[in-house]
Amino acid sequence: MKNCCNRLPEMSRRGLLQTVSAGFGYLAFAGISAEAAARDASPLAPRTPHFEPKAKRVVFLCMSGGPSHVDTFDYKPKLQADSGKELSVELPNAPGRSRYGTLLGSPWEFRQRGESGLWISDLFPEVARHADDLCLLQGMHTDVPAHPQAFLQMHTGSSQFVRPSLGAWTLYGLGTENADLPGFISLSPPSSNGGAQNYGSAFLPAVYQGTPITFRGGPSAGGVPDIANPRLRSNAQRRQLDLVQAFNRSKLDHDGPDPQIEGVIASYELAFRMQDAVPEVMDLGSESSETRSRYGLDEQETAGFGRQCLMARRFLEAGVRFVEVCQDGWDQHRNLKADHERQARAVDRPIAALLADLKGQGLLEDTLVIWGGEFGRTPVSQGPDGRDHNNKGFSYWLAGGGVKRGYSHGATDEYGREAVEGKVHVHDLHATILQLLGFDHERLTYRYAGRDFRLTDVHGRVVREILA
Repeated sequence: MKNCCNRLPEMSRRGLLQTVSAGFGYLAFAGISAEAAARDASPLAPRTPHFEPKAKRVVFLCMSGGPSHVDTFDYKPKLQADSGKELSVELPNAPGRSRYGTLLGSPWEFRQRGESGLWISDLFPEVARHADDLCLLQGMHTDVPAHPQAFLQMHTGSSQFVRPSLGAWTLYGLGTENADLPGFISLSPPSSNGGAQNYGSAFLPAVYQGTPITFRGGPSAGGVPDIANPRLRSNAQRRQLDLVQAFNRSKLDHDGPDPQIEGVIASYELAFRMQDAVPEVMDLGSESSETRSRYGLDEQETAGFGRQCLMARRFLEAGVRFVEVCQDGWDQHRNLKADHERQARAVDRPIAALLADLKGQGLLEDTLVIWGGEFGRTPVSQGPDGRDHNNKGFSYWLAGGGVKRGYSHGATDEYGREAVEGKVHVHDLHATILQLLGFDHERLTYRYAGRDFRLTDVHGRVVREILA
């Protein structure tokens, strides 16, 4: 009697190897598919904005302390002509009260630069070579003439409440293009004037907060503390991390969704990957001597900010969405001439090199470069050689990323006291930045505490006059 059970078909050795190899291919494909699915499910996966963006990434050159607009990018011939005369001015910290101050003309010459003829002072001779790429905002203003409040409003849109930062909103909207690097990095952020709030995510999920990078021995040294673990090899660290993550996921399974725990899980994984990716991006040893010279890495005055600008370029090239490069020390209530010159020398050449490299690589077209501080300075002197805070009128400049080139928008009055034309509030600046990134600032929202929040709160107007 024949066996009624089904028999396996006979297979040759060659056929067996072909089938097994196809199985390996299927397993590999399944692994790749699972990895892609996990990447797509990640809150940091690249996302499509509301409409076609002009800019895909941002670098914010943050001048902490309040650089003087009337000494840098806002030429005031009337101020020069009337220098030494008395002027009634409102006290910055006492609205409605005024005093007489002495007008202080700028100690630096202003010249028209490039084919566009933008007026830029001799404080920035290298940046001035890129005048035809700059878009000056001459009518900026903000709410409070105090560093902590103005600095926070510049970064988060609010001077009163804990709110997500501009970089966090950018990452929330766009996701990241490199899973091994943070999507938002702040280089040498100041510890004062809001501290971590300036790169924080507030009520947005923790994965969208910025990663601060400080430097062992200062920016010119370039060493990042605790980027590697000297006690454990990578495989041992991976086993240790797997155990910790198992506890974290068990907590999630037991208690249900928790953005804080989910953020911890994501940040641990990112930190593990960063150990390999970050040192490679930050290793400037492969850069040519010519590049090092252009960024000023071999000179003490420019080495710190130059290293940060070069790192910023490399981070942008590697897919980081938002990079902030900070330079503190622009608060010249006295010693204006000496200290503003020192500050400008530190940043002028590195910024010019960054602009040149981005343009040369074709990245400036879709990279938005932002330069500015939390406010400007008064046209009257404070003491013999200083200027007080001025929140009512100051300058910013933008470059690349869909803004007009060689263009000046808005104006302060004849002395630079107050914005009078083309006024741009910080909320308007934020709305415009989001517009360039492809977002309607009124639609990029997050539900929290029973209502939808946005970067611009209930304010903000897109400055369409500067859009290319």
